[in-house]
Amino acid sequence: MRLQDKTALVTGAGSGIGKAIASVFGREGAKVMACDINEETSRAVASQIEDSGGEARSLKTDTTSEEDVRAAIDAVVEAWGRVDIVVNNAGIGGPQYNWDQVIGVNESGVYYGCLHGLQQMIKQGQGGAIVNMASIMGLVGASIMGLPGCAGYAYHASKHAVIGLTRQFGLDGAPHNIRVNAICPGWIDTPLLAPMRAVQEMMDWAVQGTPMGRLGRPDEIAKAALFLASDDSSFMTSSYLVVDGGWTAR
Repeated sequence: MRLQDKTALVTGAGSGIGKAIASVFGREGAKVMACDINEETSRAVASQIEDSGGEARSLKTDTTSEEDVRAAIDAVVEAWGRVDIVVNNAGIGGPQYNWDQVIGVNESGVYYGCLHGLQQMIKQGQGGAIVNMASIMGLVGASIMGLPGCAGYAYHASKHAVIGLTRQFGLDGAPHNIRVNAICPGWIDTPLLAPMRAVQEMMDWAVQGTPMGRLGRPDEIAKAALFLASDDSSFMTSSYLVVDGGWTAR
């Protein structure tokens, strides 16, 4: 129960990594606000947490909207009195999205969560933790089957930006005991890989290029988020954890 009596906001909580984070946080004692643009899936995650004996609520949230993000943080305060943890997890990628859409969710959404999360935590005066979801594509470039842009130029740009935001907000939060860190997942078995699954060669490239020889699981990223959100990482800020099965060490 490493998050006993803590309150947590998790964006993109309706599926994939966000769902796993919300579930793990709930099992570890946190009161969880499961936010997602898909109201049905976020409600289902909150229900699952409560069915398992935890406490959770859901909220439809479009992280490209600053007002929505601010309202989500206000909703946590209204429900439980304060915000202890903010996980800026919501993200998109793939050829079906244009530059502005990807930047809006992956970069602006993280910025809004950091900005308003930090302001609320400073106001509370009790410290806190912010966890941002970056990517190995925020650390390196890659070449896949001769396709330009690999995961997409906007995706690469946005995930590099998440690391930059993490560093600066971490510095700004440090005097207030508010820690800001990021996670850089490798290839994780989530719906985000759907475009790659349509081309077996791409999946082979991802798996064979991972020294551990497999895709990661959402719960493996959730446990990294738990570490960063808990007191186990009490002297860690403005940094990032790489959880990629060895991909970036090649």
